[in-house]
Amino acid sequence: MSAIVAQDVSKTYRGGVQALRGVTIAVEPGEIFGLLGPNGAGKTTLVKILLDLVRPTRGSASILDVSARRPIARRDVGYLPEDHRFPEYNTAESAMHFYGGLSGLGGSALRERTKELLGVVGLAGAAKKKVRGYSKGMKQRLGLAQALIAEPKVLFLDEPTDGVDPIGRAEIRGILERQKELGRTIFLNSHLLSEVEQVCDRVAILRSGEVARSGSIEELTRAELVYTLTTATPLPAEILAELATLAGHVVSARAGPGGVEIGVAKEEAIDHVIDLLRARGVAIRGLVGKRHSLEEVFLESMKSAPRASTGAGREAGAPGGGREAGAPGVPP
Repeated sequence: MSAIVAQDVSKTYRGGVQALRGVTIAVEPGEIFGLLGPNGAGKTTLVKILLDLVRPTRGSASILDVSARRPIARRDVGYLPEDHRFPEYNTAESAMHFYGGLSGLGGSALRERTKELLGVVGLAGAAKKKVRGYSKGMKQRLGLAQALIAEPKVLFLDEPTDGVDPIGRAEIRGILERQKELGRTIFLNSHLLSEVEQVCDRVAILRSGEVARSGSIEELTRAELVYTLTTATPLPAEILAELATLAGHVVSARAGPGGVEIGVAKEEAIDHVIDLLRARGVAIRGLVGKRHSLEEVFLESMKSAPRASTGAGREAGAPGGGREAGAPGVPP
């Protein structure tokens, strides 16, 4: 059973704005799944459909094998929207007590849970301070704490590190990794590609309401049949030239700052390269498949035609003007 499913989801708003075009994704239990795309790609629309804040024109969505249209589907969901708002007269404690109460918590259990979570997100020392005096990063930390208040099985996080400094981002990554260890499924919507690359197991990249690319970070960032080979000493020009003569095996061979970058015609051809270098007395120190950054993959996806439908979500021209500010939490 997948934790989150969107099946052939399309959404057309009044006026003919088509935000999603046949999106299909499946997020497995206990994984961190990243949803990427430029403004207007359809990311927020997809999240709202999964939370039943918006109804699809076509297709279906489910959470924990329950139709997203049923209120019970959100019982085990925590949600941190982008640009969320807390009433500024609240303290962190009173805000947590309010949102915990909405989830059916109360008494000493809620007080203990509040104390624990404010410590986890680094707000223990500001628990009794008014939210009006909080920085953007502190509000993000509080938003994450409220999303965790009811110990949800599924977390939807929209730009959770927005406005957070590098140290804070590293701390939040640690929190998310800990939630994954606890078996929680995390659906992460973010523009910070480096953050996504570090924390996510799989991603879907949206473009114009369709999935342009999807897969694991390993799959998407690996450069097929290109290797970086490091040697004890730089390869002399004559050996580089000799590599280029391995017709049918080596496509390209060039020296770079990290070693020698070698493109091969097929996977097993790298063995012929290693055999040649050993025959010439070259000491090999490492061989790794070359990787692209997720940013490079993302930018390339914006040029190429969409393929392998697996994710989506945010509208341009939707009612309310795209991304919306809102209070944290999921409606009952």
